[in-house]
Amino acid sequence: MKKAGILNRHLAGALAELGHGDGVLVCDAGMPIPDGPRVVDLAFRAGVPTFAEVLDGLLAELVVEGATAATEVREANREASELLDGHFPSLDLVAHERLKELSAGARLVVRTGEARPYANVLLRCGVFF
Repeated sequence: MKKAGILNRHLAGALAELGHGDGVLVCDAGMPIPDGPRVVDLAFRAGVPTFAEVLDGLLAELVVEGATAATEVREANREASELLDGHFPSLDLVAHERLKELSAGARLVVRTGEARPYANVLLRCGVFF
């Protein structure tokens, strides 16, 4: 058994399969899950695990070259907005409906237990060299 990093075998395996340019949607419990992408549902109960916990864990494992979130996060979820700004100074913002459309092209969806609105981000994988 791994003693560090991501222990969830489904998530660890899915991350290992990602390549340059692949999309990863990290979403709250209320975000509609598109058909097509592989889904790893980490939601245990409302608020567990949090969006911040999952995002921080994923960023420790992935190289990310870009991120997109919903414009609505600025007004509706200040905590998530500040978290995203802290991680992604060049965060792209689009309307929530557009984020849902873009999510259909993701290779992986990681669902958190977050129960606050607009705690969603679409990550674009980079390369480590």
